[in-house]
Amino acid sequence: MSFSLPVMSRLVAAALLGGLLLPAFAVAEDIEERITQRLQTAVPGLQVESMAPAKAPGIYEVRTNSGQIVYATEDAEYLFIGDLVKLENAGYVNLTEQARTSQRRQTINEHAKKGGLIQYAAKGEQKAVIDVFTDIDCGYCRKLHGEMDELNELGITVNYYGFPRSGPGTESFRKYVSVWCAEDPQAAMNKAKSGGAVKPADCANPVAEQYNLGRLVGVTGTPAIVLEDGTLMPGYVPAKTLARGLGIL
Repeated sequence: MSFSLPVMSRLVAAALLGGLLLPAFAVAEDIEERITQRLQTAVPGLQVESMAPAKAPGIYEVRTNSGQIVYATEDAEYLFIGDLVKLENAGYVNLTEQARTSQRRQTINEHAKKGGLIQYAAKGEQKAVIDVFTDIDCGYCRKLHGEMDELNELGITVNYYGFPRSGPGTESFRKYVSVWCAEDPQAAMNKAKSGGAVKPADCANPVAEQYNLGRLVGVTGTPAIVLEDGTLMPGYVPAKTLARGLGIL
């Protein structure tokens, strides 16, 4: 079999390119393995979920099993915990917050596939979806819930995730479980949010998992609103203000 000169040239070029790329991949793998080993030796119990070169030269972004983002130098000699910020002519960009936002959206999307959410669907055309970590006994959560009809009329679908701030084993936590296990969870939620008593109930439920999810994605208080791009908005936001921020009004 013989090849023409152009074909042979392409084959040689491909072989040379492959030879150049293989060492680069090998070096990247060596760096990641070195960083992983150093981190796990220094911090027993820590697990590295993923790793990739950061936008700053010589730095790797490391995501741990606790959801935290940390940074390590390529030689694995230095580790820093905090936000990586890129300075620009007219300000700065928080690269770590960008990474958190992306990670938050991915994590919530994976969880949403399991179902188990108490949902209030948009009326008419759906223009936006928000995920809300909520506590039945939280005053501002109740204030936001009082605007549910307005949110739905504006075309916003609301997905509720349980986040009883007092944690598992508490009365507030059991109250959320009772709502979730009710024959009509949405009606039970409406009643509980208005201060009414909900009949105690128990069943296999995702409340503890949703609570842990909230902690994983950075929720520290309620209500906590997560937008479709993963942006976390802590605290109560009036319906119309939220709609304007979403570009609906």
